[in-house]
Amino acid sequence: MRRRAGISGLQTAANTRDQFRLVGQNVAQIKADVMKEQLATFRTQLEEFARKYKNDIRKNPTFRSQFHEMCARIGVDPLASNKGFWAELLGIGDFYYELGIQIVEICVATRSHNGGLIDLQELHRVLCQRRKAGREPVSEDDCIRAIKKLKVLGSGFEVISVGKKKLVRSVPTELNRDHNQILELAQAQGYVTVEEVQRSLSWSSRRAGDALETLLEEGLAMVDDGHRDGRRRYWFPCVAPISVVSSSG
Repeated sequence: MRRRAGISGLQTAANTRDQFRLVGQNVAQIKADVMKEQLATFRTQLEEFARKYKNDIRKNPTFRSQFHEMCARIGVDPLASNKGFWAELLGIGDFYYELGIQIVEICVATRSHNGGLIDLQELHRVLCQRRKAGREPVSEDDCIRAIKKLKVLGSGFEVISVGKKKLVRSVPTELNRDHNQILELAQAQGYVTVEEVQRSLSWSSRRAGDALETLLEEGLAMVDDGHRDGRRRYWFPCVAPISVVSSSG
């Protein structure tokens, strides 16, 4: 009798577990269905919003950035393709395509000077100067979105953060931790010396010299030996607080 009671108890427990599992699966399915319905509703509302405010989205960079954030929250990428609803309604696929071409032109034109690394603020300034009057205004956020689309070209286009600055890299040069630290140090005055790197970063003379020479070989630095103290200055156009890019074109 005891054995039968024990078996019966185990069967009851197993049945209870099965019931709880089924309830859990049903609850999960209900939640999933509700979420799908909510997302579908959100997308419909987003499309209606886009139709109503399409002119603001095209002409106002701040409004456009907020619109992109709204899209990202529900998994919609208006830039995923130049075809379909978003492209036909807003034309922003073509907008970012054109912006990407202009960014490539500026990066290529300045590469001999900055080694393929340009301050995002400088890039944005030159881009705004080159765009003709009456065109849609662009923001740094627009530049970043266009650059992200350029990454599919496999040509090294990327936005990187160095200290307080965002830099646009247009060549497949890999910067290591030492290089980033030097670039961050150079942001104060646009240049560094071996002695400054040693003192500020607590490096050996060899480590500082090797890192600086690598940056020089990559075309990211320029040297200035014309000072009375005899100390070589390594200038970095990508972080120097001066404008060195022609606005013609």
